[in-house]
Amino acid sequence: MPDSNPRGPIGARRRRFTLERPVEEPDGFGGVVRRYVPGPLVWGALEALGAPERVRGGRRDAVETHRVRLAYRADVTPAMRLAAGPRRFAIRAASDPDGRGRELVCRVEELLAGARAP
Repeated sequence: MPDSNPRGPIGARRRRFTLERPVEEPDGFGGVVRRYVPGPLVWGALEALGAPERVRGGRRDAVETHRVRLAYRADVTPAMRLAAGPRRFAIRAASDPDGRGRELVCRVEELLAGARAP
């Protein structure tokens, strides 16, 4: 019998994320410095999708790609990040899959410690 709940079972969103918002400040040399400040806590489900390769600095690096399912929020943009403990995820896309405003599906890329987001 197929699952009648496409969003997953109750309790699937058991991972706590902090939604981090970007703040840009002048660096004194005509540019800006971007830092992220913690925002609201949200509960979600993290699903690994694979690790495609990307060429960075002349070498091939594996990029961890995931899908995060959250309760719907209209204020999530690709400029934001999700944090789960020491792990950071750059939001690449966020969408409402059925247009009902019940769930938000984010395509994210895991950021490695010390690495900068492209």
